[in-house]
Amino acid sequence: MEIKLNFLGAAGNVTGSRHLLQVNGVNILIDCGLYQERQFTDRNWDTFPFPPKDINAVILTHAHLDHCGYLPRLVKEGFSGPIYCTEATAEISKIILLDAAKLQEEDAEHKRRRHKKEGRTSPYQEEPLYTTEDAENVFPLFSPMPYRESFNIGDGKEVPKRKFMRLKTPDTVEATLYDAGHVLGSSVIRVKVRKGKDERIIIFSGDIGRLDRPIVRDPTIFDAADYVLVESTYGDRIHQGVEDIKSLMAEVINTTRAAGGNIVIPSFALERSQEVLYYINGLLLEGKIKPIKIFLDSPMASKITEVFQNNAGLYNIEMSELVKEHNSPFKIPTLEFAGTSAESKAINEIREPVIIIAGSGMCTGGRIKHHLVLNITRPESTIMFVGYQAVGTLGRSIVDGAEKVRILGQKYPVRAKVVRILGFSAHADKDEILQWLKNLKVPPRGVFVVHGEEDAAKSFGQYIRKNTGWPVTVPQYKQQVVLK
Repeated sequence: MEIKLNFLGAAGNVTGSRHLLQVNGVNILIDCGLYQERQFTDRNWDTFPFPPKDINAVILTHAHLDHCGYLPRLVKEGFSGPIYCTEATAEISKIILLDAAKLQEEDAEHKRRRHKKEGRTSPYQEEPLYTTEDAENVFPLFSPMPYRESFNIGDGKEVPKRKFMRLKTPDTVEATLYDAGHVLGSSVIRVKVRKGKDERIIIFSGDIGRLDRPIVRDPTIFDAADYVLVESTYGDRIHQGVEDIKSLMAEVINTTRAAGGNIVIPSFALERSQEVLYYINGLLLEGKIKPIKIFLDSPMASKITEVFQNNAGLYNIEMSELVKEHNSPFKIPTLEFAGTSAESKAINEIREPVIIIAGSGMCTGGRIKHHLVLNITRPESTIMFVGYQAVGTLGRSIVDGAEKVRILGQKYPVRAKVVRILGFSAHADKDEILQWLKNLKVPPRGVFVVHGEEDAAKSFGQYIRKNTGWPVTVPQYKQQVVLK
């Protein structure tokens, strides 16, 4: 049996997750994400390294943009097969893709106007990577699957495309989704390949969550696998304890409020915004902070919060109890959802301290940029980061201590207090991922370390080798390996 694995993204960097599995004449793309680091975004515009029309199916681990955001472009270039994922991932992906398309259309128009004013042209990006219509063309391809229910992926010859594909031969490619504990609906993908009596199991971790996180259930553990692709976002560090989050947040909110400033929180619309509300709700219920106006200034985050409310069956025990006791973090009395642009601008007219949660989480676009413009020069305000900031993003520049940053075409001095709460991460750290891997009862034939900055991935690869003795590879972009 010969299985080819092609690393077409998130290899030597964090974003742009795209892994192509070729086996038994079937081509399966695991994740289809956008590159978000500034130094790699040109790859979003490159011709896809494998003919999209020849890809039989896409399987998504979850709905973050760096895992699903390239789908409209892939479909535009010829892909027409099914997109397998959980129901929650499908619902959230549709919201995220529409928002991404809209932002790209707006950014392209803004660039055209600015370039015209400056008397210059750009070879690309004066047109959007994809449009709203392109995003909508993806929706009919979603084929939601429940957790732990296996499905076969074939070559599509027996049935029309876009239908459930199932092979009737002994040679099969079987996939199953398991809870990843990262965001609502997130999955670890197990692919089982059979050729005659020969069998191989390949696990794609996607993004692995941490134990005992708010809202979502713990990640599934596995006791057998021949090959594992594992993330390494935090492969070179260990998180702060979970209990630090509440005390740090309470201190930031209380001190900033006393100074008369605003608490500005760049946050991903998916999971992170909902977790921020979860912790603020806990602080309010425990009396550790006084009631304060909270704005979720993100139409996308507001829509995703509705998906959370409609998928209570995916909650962990603690979250289920909160809802049962009518203490849902999504129904805080002082919480307001800023849907329209006018509602967003109205926040700036409020003269008392407020909490503003807005996207994007790495400050690469969205309404957070406008709130940064109005608060980053104010010493009394605090910019509170609650998520990972990739190299090359505006968020990374701020947390790395830049004295001045460029926002919306203008430079601003950083005078606001900058706080980073690492314990908020929905990604497991190096010890947590190692423990997850060690549940395998038999050493795998190979481990591939992906989804990490180059140094972090290499560091984690060495860490796995040292603690397990297993064969580990840190693949490079466009590298192909043969799995035997």
